[in-house]
Amino acid sequence: MDSRVSELFGGCCRPGGGPAMGGTLKARGAGGSSGCGGPKGKKKNGRNRGSKANNPPYLPPEAEDGNIEYKLKLVNPSQYRFEHLVTQMKWRLQEGRGEAVYQIGVEDNGLLVGLAEEEMRASLKTLHRMAEKVGADITVLREREVDYDSDMPRKITEVLVRKVPDNQQFLDLRVAVLGNVDSGKSTLLGVLTQGELDNGRGRARLNLFRHLHEIQSGRTSSISFEILGFNSKGEVVNYSDSRTAEEICESSSKMITFIDLAGHHKYLHTTIFGLTSYCPDCALLLVSANTGIAGTTREHLGLALALKVPFFIVVSKVDLCAKTTVERTVRQLERVLKQPGCHKVPMLVTSEDDAVTAAQQFAQSPNVTPIFTLSSVSGESLDLLKVFLNILPPLTNSKEQEELMQQLTEFQVDEIYTVPEVGTVVGGTLSSGICREGDQLVVGPTDDGCFLELRVCSIQRNRSACRVLRAGQAATLALGDFDRALLRKGMVMVSPEMNPTICSVFEAEIVLLFHATTFRRGFQVTVHVGNVRQTAVVEKIHAKVRGTQSCLPFFREKSRILPPEGREAQSQTWQSSLIPCREQKSLT
Repeated sequence: MDSRVSELFGGCCRPGGGPAMGGTLKARGAGGSSGCGGPKGKKKNGRNRGSKANNPPYLPPEAEDGNIEYKLKLVNPSQYRFEHLVTQMKWRLQEGRGEAVYQIGVEDNGLLVGLAEEEMRASLKTLHRMAEKVGADITVLREREVDYDSDMPRKITEVLVRKVPDNQQFLDLRVAVLGNVDSGKSTLLGVLTQGELDNGRGRARLNLFRHLHEIQSGRTSSISFEILGFNSKGEVVNYSDSRTAEEICESSSKMITFIDLAGHHKYLHTTIFGLTSYCPDCALLLVSANTGIAGTTREHLGLALALKVPFFIVVSKVDLCAKTTVERTVRQLERVLKQPGCHKVPMLVTSEDDAVTAAQQFAQSPNVTPIFTLSSVSGESLDLLKVFLNILPPLTNSKEQEELMQQLTEFQVDEIYTVPEVGTVVGGTLSSGICREGDQLVVGPTDDGCFLELRVCSIQRNRSACRVLRAGQAATLALGDFDRALLRKGMVMVSPEMNPTICSVFEAEIVLLFHATTFRRGFQVTVHVGNVRQTAVVEKIHAKVRGTQSCLPFFREKSRILPPEGREAQSQTWQSSLIPCREQKSLT
């Protein structure tokens, strides 16, 4: 298990409110036999600590990169020291793309020393002044007492610093929602985004459906987007106190964009398209407490693992089941997550302290999988999920973001609309570069392999106007009077400097996970590469590794823009997910 996968405070705090995680990620006592790494029998000033624990509790040492900062105390700093602290906070906020976490009472090596009440109050006052200087707000996440060579109570405090957004550059996280049909995905999103509990018959999900047959059947068949905001103080911003999405964006410092995917097996291709095209930061796997792992749950779990999308699990409908049934479902999930194919560390969240720990460990280690148990009808444990989403930091660091922004512009076209008095509008994700109003781009490839020139008239993010679009952000672009008939899903809008070319034959390395028949020459598949969903035929299997199921076949497809590296070549090796046309259960 990763060295960071440990309880942030659970192993160093006094009893009272610790997480109950039987069989999952557990806390380790500061004075137990499995101490956190401090030297035994440590003395200070030649005196032993008496009967107190000799193993001082530790956190991982402070990292230079990232948005987590350790401070022992911030009591009456000089003006020079204060300016240095402000500069340091700006760096941490930049690393966290507008968010930073301060641990007060912790040394740089991770030792939890703690502060007295008066010192802690003065440190928080200084931290508040620092946040005001950079235009941010602070929120105390939790306080805990520690035992460290003192008879007086000493506390450590964890504080979230969140910058007030400027120029609409709020932190935006995309969460794909997976799960079996009738597990309550749309209902949960309706409760989170509308601010009203469900009536037990699916009333909360009605605002999410896009088609009449979805309302009539109660089953999602398309991809829809819903937003949930958090302001600089960590308070929820949704449609309960805002009439429009624009108001939510204006009031929020952090935005969670939920991608509601279909759960029925016949819409599996739509679900795969949503996972590959919209590039979610993480996934929410919803499991019904009364049915457990059933239907397409295992397939959705396999998709998240194959595409390397971090995920957490929500067990819904706990109001319909006895406590023993919920526990049985959780145990079933834990067994599946610990299997060799998953290698995950389940972490059951039962308190607000657990939710804070889960959010931090989920971002630091890809192996940790938080598990929530809640109800969309009674609202049980719903606040724990909101705390988790509020604190969940960005899973990509600022360096990766800057590298993507320095590349040439490439926008993936996922949706096409015609808006009255606006014209043709395309929706999708900017995979690299920066896009501004008035930019001249080329779109393609067309049926004859050409790329057409166009101009970006206006940009909207989360249904509100935006002038600059940065890499990794999803938006809609207005193209004016550009002919919609020339566009189709799967196209890309790129900078003319990229000089894009196309290819019809490519080489791919595949791993056959499951298939009912034989994968052979002439086999017809559907290739999912990013936002492209293209039928292809296996031309040749020219290599095979003995003792494994890995092979290197040639595929021929209609047309496709080459990846950024080596666009001049006409044959490339791509990592792709292949779905055989005749067997939807197969993932190759």
